[in-house]
Amino acid sequence: MRTPTIRDVAARAGVSKSLVSLVLRGADGVRPDKRQAVLAAVEELGYRPNAAARSLSERRTRTVGVLLNDMRNPWFVNLLDGLNSRLYDSGLRMLLADGHLNRRLGEDLTRTFTELRVDGLIAVGTQQDPEVLRTAADQVPTVVAGTREPVLPAVDIVANDDEHGARLATEHLIGLGHRDIAHIAGRGAVGELRRRSFEATMREHGLADTAVVEQGDLTEEGGYRATVRLLSRPRRPTAIFAVNDMTCVGALSAAEETGLVVPRDLSLVGYDNTYLSQLRHLWLTTVDNASHDVGRRAAQRLLDRIAEPDRPAEVDLATPSLEVRGTTGPPSAGI
Repeated sequence: MRTPTIRDVAARAGVSKSLVSLVLRGADGVRPDKRQAVLAAVEELGYRPNAAARSLSERRTRTVGVLLNDMRNPWFVNLLDGLNSRLYDSGLRMLLADGHLNRRLGEDLTRTFTELRVDGLIAVGTQQDPEVLRTAADQVPTVVAGTREPVLPAVDIVANDDEHGARLATEHLIGLGHRDIAHIAGRGAVGELRRRSFEATMREHGLADTAVVEQGDLTEEGGYRATVRLLSRPRRPTAIFAVNDMTCVGALSAAEETGLVVPRDLSLVGYDNTYLSQLRHLWLTTVDNASHDVGRRAAQRLLDRIAEPDRPAEVDLATPSLEVRGTTGPPSAGI
């Protein structure tokens, strides 16, 4: 059976080929009845546009390069879902690349994206080499999502409000009656914002002397090791706020191996509200970082920048919320 062409669609709808092209591109100015006739003909004939031919005629590939900091990190899942849904609505497709693999192989995947002539680039999570992103941003509209760095000219940043989220977590623990609270910190701008907010909130409640910060590395193993160190202190904390859910899972393992019962002996709060936190045997109290909303906003920012490349760069922050589950409770009376 012959594959239907744009000429067949035009003949079935009783319109010109150029009008069919306008409808398929989603262009304005097409009469509703004509648009409906074209769409009906496309459906009836099972017509699928030739992507390569369309790219040549429009000088666009209708693809967006998405560079993830590390594909193993579970908090990317909801962000990518939000990102993809908004891009799909605009007729764009994602090309994914793993920054972790990029670093291990010593390759510059942003260059691969620009060579593929993507319409835009979204960098998700902290990138190791800001200069690589700067170079790419000089060639293609670029947005940074889920982190607060690097700050570059004409590159929008879309993230959650880390300071507000850390305050929610810390005040939740204080509200439960905890005074000896520790924070397992992370690196980079996001880790710094969450640590500073934790310390500021503790200070505002007169608890600066009992606030402890232990450095982590955003991994489960890092959370485990940091918690072992915290629980070895002469005055161990009754609650720990971890910089992310993966760190919190490590903290939970360390607590259980030490013989502590969570949350009776130790309360734990994570950050990101990943699928890990929602597993029934973990059921972590955590901060929902609005990652799906961040993804949709990042996609919209990119669409705006594609339409207006010279517009000033902006920082767009989504509002996080607290998800209270099974790892937080009041401190034990015996502590």
